[in-house]
Amino acid sequence: MRIISGLHKGRRITAPKKLPVRPTTDRSKEGLFNLLQHRIEISETEVLDLFAGTGNISYEFASRGAKSLTAVDQNRNCIQFIQKTAKELQIEISTHQKESTRFLEQNKGSFHLIFADPPYNFDQDAYENIIFLSLPKLRKEGFLILEHFKQLDFSSLNNFAFSRGYGSTVFSFFTP
Repeated sequence: MRIISGLHKGRRITAPKKLPVRPTTDRSKEGLFNLLQHRIEISETEVLDLFAGTGNISYEFASRGAKSLTAVDQNRNCIQFIQKTAKELQIEISTHQKESTRFLEQNKGSFHLIFADPPYNFDQDAYENIIFLSLPKLRKEGFLILEHFKQLDFSSLNNFAFSRGYGSTVFSFFTP
C-alpha cells in the first residue's frame, strides 16, 4: 500500500503478512479521497478510523493534514503496527486496542468523520449496528463512511446520503 497524496505522497508501507487485514486498495482509496476533497476541509477534520487494520486510511488522512486521528482495532498486532508506522512517519495517531462497537459505546467524543471498514464477513445486521452506533458520534456536518462489498445495499436506511463503488468495493456515506 502507498500514501497517495500530501506530505508523505508516494511513501510505500508494507504491513507484516501475519496481520489479519484486507487493506483498502490504492484505487479505491484514491477515489474516496477525490470525493472527500470537495466535501470537507481535511485540515480541520477530526477522524475516527474504526477497524483500522494496517492504519492505511489514517496515514492518508495524516499525510493530508487531518486535525486529529483516532485509530481503533481489536488486534494487538495491528495497533502495534500503526503505532510503529506513525512514529516512523512522525505523525500523531491516538490508538485504541478495542473492539470497534465497544469503543463506540464507551467513547464520549465526537468526530467530523468516521471511517469504518469492518471485516467483509460481517452480516447486514452487524453493519447496521456500526451505523447505528456511529451516527450519534458525528458532528453536525460530519460523515460516516462505511466500506463494504457491492453486494450490500444500505440506501434504504435513515441518514444514508450516497454511495460510490470502485470495483467490488463500495463506500456508503451517512450524515447525522
